[in-house]
Amino acid sequence: MTSQQTTQTMKPATAAKKLGVYLPATPAGFQEGVVSRAELKALQTDPPEWLVELRRSGPHPRPVVAAKLGVSITGLARGGVTGALTTEQIEALKQDQPEWLVQERAVQAEFRREVVRIKEKNAERAARTH
Repeated sequence: MTSQQTTQTMKPATAAKKLGVYLPATPAGFQEGVVSRAELKALQTDPPEWLVELRRSGPHPRPVVAAKLGVSITGLARGGVTGALTTEQIEALKQDQPEWLVQERAVQAEFRREVVRIKEKNAERAARTH
């Protein structure tokens, strides 16, 4: 009894998310097809020029923009950034340091400190009970 191995595929939006790129900026062939796991792995290990360029200069999806600015996606929205930004636009924001960006970076830093504090507290609690 032999079983047929079916190729697992994903929608272009899922593949773009895994690659960290903005789907509308990808080539039409990528947007219109499906991507197999093998194709995704090939794109990750040996990216074509369009993918290298997209990752370098954008436009970048909001999760990438948020990471590059050191804020949350929600912080971006509070700052009025609702779409994709290019690397140049991100660098301009870093240089200009608008008030919302300064505030959101402070919020993010406090959030990270709190996560570390809670993690340490839980580790201490676990050590006492063992």
